Amino acid sequence: MELVSRAVGPIATNVHLLGDPRTREAIAIDTAIPSLVFVSDELAARGWTLKLIVSTHGHWDHIGDNAALAAHSGAPIAAHPLDRGRLEQPDRGMAPFEIPPSIPAVELAEGGVVRFGEIRLDVLHTPGHTEGSVCLLAADDGLLFAGDTLFAGGWGRVDLPGGSAEAMAESLARLSRFEDRLRVFPGHGPSTTIGRERAWLDLVVAEGRLFA
Repeated sequence: MELVSRAVGPIATNVHLLGDPRTREAIAIDTAIPSLVFVSDELAARGWTLKLIVSTHGHWDHIGDNAALAAHSGAPIAAHPLDRGRLEQPDRGMAPFEIPPSIPAVELAEGGVVRFGEIRLDVLHTPGHTEGSVCLLAADDGLLFAGDTLFAGGWGRVDLPGGSAEAMAESLARLSRFEDRLRVFPGHGPSTTIGRERAWLDLVVAEGRLFA
């Protein structure tokens, strides 16, 4: 797998572009505003064909260029059914610009698989930040695309609409069961590994809740 990432927008959302080097097929994850030019330029430079636009959840800072990129590339949009409404009727929140609505054509559900070329990503439903938050696990490559569930040194907010501290604690406990070497690419901030987050993840597991 080849991976190209860039932080974009007013709160530095990590946009990920994944490609299969043999088939030249690719997917984009969390296409925030402004990522259309970045994604389209990278696709053209590498001769990649975009097969899917994935939203790990439906907050404004992860979905803003979904519609524009779908129109430009012809690729469908994928999201968990519980966050579908957030894409179709986006909440602008603190965004300094309008967030165009987008229509998911592909459902990301627990146990599902995203395939492009020879790449396989397992869909993990990890609610807590929103009801329909998901992570994508590339087990063969040892990579986890965690959206706003797991960050370096913490977790996504649970005080926004759709958030749940209890659900987040359960989702983090689930992620803690992966091997230490698993590399994590979150929705914001630097990449990390499960091993680097092990100490506080184990505390969440031991206490059965988030901590201050």
